[in-house]
Amino acid sequence: MDSSTNSLEDVSADSAEFPDRTSLMEVRLQAQEDEITLLKSSLADALRRIRLHDQLLPLLKQQLIAVNPGAARVLNQVYCSDGCSNNRKHSIDRQPIPRVRRNSEKLVNDKPKKRLEKKAASSANLLMRSPSLENRAKDLVSSAGSGSRRGTYSHGQSIKMFIRGRPITMYIPSNIHNYEDLKMDTPSERLELDWVYGYRGRDCRANLYFLPTGEAVYFIACVVVLYHINNRTQRHYRKHTDCVRCLTIHPDKVRIASGQTAGVDKDKPLLPCVHIWDSSTLVTLQQIGLGTFQRGVGSVAFSFADSGAFLCVIDDSNEHMLSVWDANKGTKHAEVKSTNEAVFAVDFNPSDSNNIITCGKSHVYFWTFSAGQFTKKQGIFGKYKKPKFIQCFVFSLTGDVLTGDSEGNILTWGKSAADIKTLGKGAKETFQIMRQTKAHEGSVFTLCTLPGGGLLSGGGKDRKIIRWSADLAPERECEIPEKFGAVRTLADVDGVELLVGTTRNAILRGSFSDGFVVIVQGHVDEMWGLATHPAQDVFLSCGNDKQVFLWNAEEHKMDWCTTLEEYGLCADFSPVGSVVSIGLSTGKWLVLDLLTREVVSESIDGNEQLSVMRYSPDGSFLAVGSHDNFIYIYSVTENGRRYSRFGKCNGHSSFITHLDWSKDGKYIMSNSGDYEILYWDIAGGCKLLRNRYESKDREWASYTCVLGFHVMGVWLEGSDGTDINALCRSHNERVVAVADDFCKVHLFQYPCPKPKAPSHKYEGHGSHVTNVCFTYSDSHLLSMGGKDTCILQWKVQRVGDSRERLASLSSTSTSSPEPAVS
Repeated sequence: MDSSTNSLEDVSADSAEFPDRTSLMEVRLQAQEDEITLLKSSLADALRRIRLHDQLLPLLKQQLIAVNPGAARVLNQVYCSDGCSNNRKHSIDRQPIPRVRRNSEKLVNDKPKKRLEKKAASSANLLMRSPSLENRAKDLVSSAGSGSRRGTYSHGQSIKMFIRGRPITMYIPSNIHNYEDLKMDTPSERLELDWVYGYRGRDCRANLYFLPTGEAVYFIACVVVLYHINNRTQRHYRKHTDCVRCLTIHPDKVRIASGQTAGVDKDKPLLPCVHIWDSSTLVTLQQIGLGTFQRGVGSVAFSFADSGAFLCVIDDSNEHMLSVWDANKGTKHAEVKSTNEAVFAVDFNPSDSNNIITCGKSHVYFWTFSAGQFTKKQGIFGKYKKPKFIQCFVFSLTGDVLTGDSEGNILTWGKSAADIKTLGKGAKETFQIMRQTKAHEGSVFTLCTLPGGGLLSGGGKDRKIIRWSADLAPERECEIPEKFGAVRTLADVDGVELLVGTTRNAILRGSFSDGFVVIVQGHVDEMWGLATHPAQDVFLSCGNDKQVFLWNAEEHKMDWCTTLEEYGLCADFSPVGSVVSIGLSTGKWLVLDLLTREVVSESIDGNEQLSVMRYSPDGSFLAVGSHDNFIYIYSVTENGRRYSRFGKCNGHSSFITHLDWSKDGKYIMSNSGDYEILYWDIAGGCKLLRNRYESKDREWASYTCVLGFHVMGVWLEGSDGTDINALCRSHNERVVAVADDFCKVHLFQYPCPKPKAPSHKYEGHGSHVTNVCFTYSDSHLLSMGGKDTCILQWKVQRVGDSRERLASLSSTSTSSPEPAVS
């Protein structure tokens, strides 16, 4: 029997490891495909640059001869040396003649040029100074006329930045006379978390509680939110370093325990742990299990009979380790393997802290903890059908255990005396089902006890909330709207009013008699599209859940929501502020009226996803960046309600990632997936400006391109080109906010043209940050997480401004003390 059990455990362990191996191979395969794509695009770019260079050489030769006829002989010999294949060396009076090579940095005079050793490009050698074409022409003229070496010119120089070994040339603007003397400092502005939009209900249980202070406690991303349901204010606990997965309240209704999952910050692992903290001061009291738990913390519970002296934890390892800790000292008392199956909930018996119950996939376990050892007894289903999942459980006032399962039943469990007649003297007492009550169609996702002994149950498929008497007789029921999803969890407010967490990331407030209204709502899938209104504290978000939300940043609420036919990936408000354009995943884009939510225009460009929508400053043009490598330009009339194709920008060798308009609305700067920076003359017919040097002094109405001279310093050491997903310059052009792939939001000074520039760094997201955007007045910054479905609203504050400090003291939103990391 033991050997068969062990073999089953081995098979289960192997099956658990197999997805990890498969995912690892998928990651490696994707990395190889990315490298191949990069090599192809690099080759295409190199060929394009060579053709451009060859086209410029005859023109450059004519200009040099016109300026200095003495340069003609030198140039003729240089071009002859490049064009002759049989005889590559020429001499005049047996003296070496200067030659110009592609990619050559200097003219070679009397001494032969040494062969450069091959070096791998790295972030340690991020920048290389190189003269522009104009300076090379001046050097040729100077060398031919006087025979001296090339001089050093401070004007017209460029900087080379390397990403994944690819050089990216950026030209220094004319107003910067000495690049080396530029100093990069942290900005005087700082960010303070003002509001958190969203709630994680789609995949977490027991994640909503109500405190005596009138605050609802829930979590999303790395933040635990305390939301006062009457005053509509938020406080935030922000000491977690990765996504919070579980939550429980101490019997004193003040202390809270929250557990997080494991994560990685660049190459440094973030270990899962449990924080015990004071909900009134937001101060961390204990950090439990750092380095002990594997993968993450799935469930936590305080003991009740001894006033919360112990904390029970279930981790997310294959064995789902069950451990008991001293809640005051943070020390571990005991640990045992629970099961290889999923575990959904754990709790202490409220009358005996030595008894613990866990439930999950196809099991209910009754644990006895004594003298540092655990004893496990499995619940016996007997004549009743064994459900696939035991979703939740509570303790009744009589001490019975009530479970809700995937069959829609509430099962009442109790102890049965040992059956000595059948099993002999060695028989022990068992836990069996005393009663089965049909409650819901589909799963029973949550159970909640009421002060008078009553019970609340929440259903999945039927979306019903049912109130039961102490003897499980149904008394009241209601159904929540389908758009909010199933009932995930319930929290009693005062015996009449309830809080309801749903599987579509919403929190509802209400009662059986008055119905329910939504007080917290958010996206349910990965988000990418973010745009702010040009004249109001309003912003729009869209994502893979096909939903579009219009938010009021000042009142911290959602104004309206609509559903699209496809994923919404990008958006931008028209400068007139009455319409907003949204780019979808199929190449289709549409324009919505903000008041009526009606589609006033729609079009299709290609059959690949759109990545950026951007109106010109005066609203007369709309640029649509696509993954088919093109930028489509539309002329806009009738206050953003009529669109006609004006042209198409063709020249990128990879998909469009970002673009910006010049302040005069005539030019566009764009980035692509292979790290190209191209400039376009829109007014002149969407022509590619081949001489990028001419765009170095152009002023841009917005700055969202992640590659450019003015934002070169935001790239951290060792970046691979995909580490920065988005950036946004403030409207006053003082700071630039950066969204990175490591769950961080950075704030740099603007401009930021030197490497290793210092910044303020802010945490809170539990996934890659996909977008950032300032409000029209620069009073707030909005950051959007990807998979964490969370939008964070940050207040922009100037350090040293006494008025700002006074305002922050009376702010409606406070967070746990956490200084920004520079």
